[in-house]
Amino acid sequence: MSLNHIRPWRNIYRRTSRQIMVGNVPVGGDAPISVQTMTNTVTTDIAGTISQIQAAAEAGADIVRVSVPDEDSARALKEIVRESPVPIVADIHFHYRRGIEAAEAGAACLRINPGNIGSATRVKEVIQAARDHNCSIRIGVNAGSLEKHLLEKYGEPCPDAMVESGMDHIKILQDHDFHEFKISVKASDVFMAAAAYQQLAEQTDAPIHLGITEAGGLTSGTIKSAIGMGNLLWMGIGDTIRVSLSADPVEEVKVGYEILKSLGLRHRGVNIISCPSCARQGFDVIKTVETLEKRLEHIKTPMSLSIIGCVVNGPGEALMTDVGFTGGGAGSGMVYLAGKASHKMSNDQMVEHIIEEVEKRAADLDAQAAQDAAE
Repeated sequence: MSLNHIRPWRNIYRRTSRQIMVGNVPVGGDAPISVQTMTNTVTTDIAGTISQIQAAAEAGADIVRVSVPDEDSARALKEIVRESPVPIVADIHFHYRRGIEAAEAGAACLRINPGNIGSATRVKEVIQAARDHNCSIRIGVNAGSLEKHLLEKYGEPCPDAMVESGMDHIKILQDHDFHEFKISVKASDVFMAAAAYQQLAEQTDAPIHLGITEAGGLTSGTIKSAIGMGNLLWMGIGDTIRVSLSADPVEEVKVGYEILKSLGLRHRGVNIISCPSCARQGFDVIKTVETLEKRLEHIKTPMSLSIIGCVVNGPGEALMTDVGFTGGGAGSGMVYLAGKASHKMSNDQMVEHIIEEVEKRAADLDAQAAQDAAE
């Protein structure tokens, strides 16, 4: 829940959903919205896959999905799960044996379409394996792979067809008394995905996995995901998210967090507020922000930093941030700490100085958080 009693127009009231566990990560209910990504390595490249998972986890991923297309991948999954710092979702599409093998290998969750696995007996076996190994399930509906009878019924992929598919799959699991599942209804079309998710949210209390599938490259995919998921999250829909980009999985995690941070739904690391720069700038804003974004990636503490080129908006923005720097004249600017003007600093030294001040502020915030938790 994102509540602000001073500024109620910023409030987001999350849809009520029941909670499941993906490994040690709660999804749904009052749990924080978790951020996921997916490896793009060949799963049998165990070292490469583990390395990618570790990088994603370091960037903030709560859960990572790994494709399990064949028996060799299922065997590799056991070691991958053992070395992973976060829960692993095994991506299963058609072969029911892969689902059973992934559950036995220690996957925290299976991503399946129950209707694609085959006979009722095979579905029952996969569900039983999930139950036996304390494994949850994600029902993954995709506009690009809807069942033939639904395409014949509706004529084309559409929100109604996607939701009907999802509800049919939910019934399969519930008929087997299995309730540890979440669900997604993804499409590459932002309008279709948004409409489908809105309908779905009204028909089930299952946790919802949010995403705009096959969104595109880093820039275009980020924009599509921010528009589609951002609006749904603003409406309170979504318990876990994955940004689907043709890019490094770490970039997916970063974008996911930025979407959540912009809505006040998750806070991690330094939120940099910076101006686009203009002729009034007292220093090179763009270069400075690029440098600070890279140099401050190690900070996990939620905090804010304003980097503003001149005094038109600089002092006002600095009032609202933990650390700030506003450009001035004669090759120097003003450093703000906890919203108050503190001291001047030369432009040629200010990057290192800002990093130092941010690290100090992060340490203070961490210490205060530890003290509050102990009381």
